[in-house]
Formats: sequence, structure tokens, C-alpha cells
Amino acid sequence: MLSELASARRVAGIKQSRKAIREGRAKRVFLACDADEAIIKPLAAACADAGIPVEARCTMAQIGTACHVAVGASVAVILR
Repeated sequence: MLSELASARRVAGIKQSRKAIREGRAKRVFLACDADEAIIKPLAAACADAGIPVEARCTMAQIGTACHVAVGASVAVILR
């Protein structure tokens, strides 16, 4: 699961991920299970509306590491 995120074209972070979902460029979305609900719920709803699969079993640290960033990430998107 995270190995796919580490090797694919991706974006990380709320703003870039929201834009990719809105523009239909998202193939799969990874939401951190330890992220703030107020941040994650709108993204999860947008994914459900667009029919985009969501993985929510990772932590912010795991997503950040998979995306090769020095800090944790609440969300990351694999791009089409």
C-alpha cells in the first residue's frame, strides 16, 4: 500500500490534494488515521462523491515518509 505511494506520481498536503481531487486527477487517496477530523472529513466526502478509493490505515508519519518529506502529511494522492 505505502510502497505504491512511494513509487507513484503523487502530491501531498491538503491544498494540493484537494485540487487534484477536484480536477479529477486523483487515482487513489491516502488519509492519515491520526489527522484532525475537521481536515479529513471534507476530503473523504469529496472522494466518496467522485468515486475515488481511500486508504485510511496509515499515520501522518508513514505518509510523510512514503512521500519523501521531512514532516508528516495528513493526506497524499496518487495521480492518474
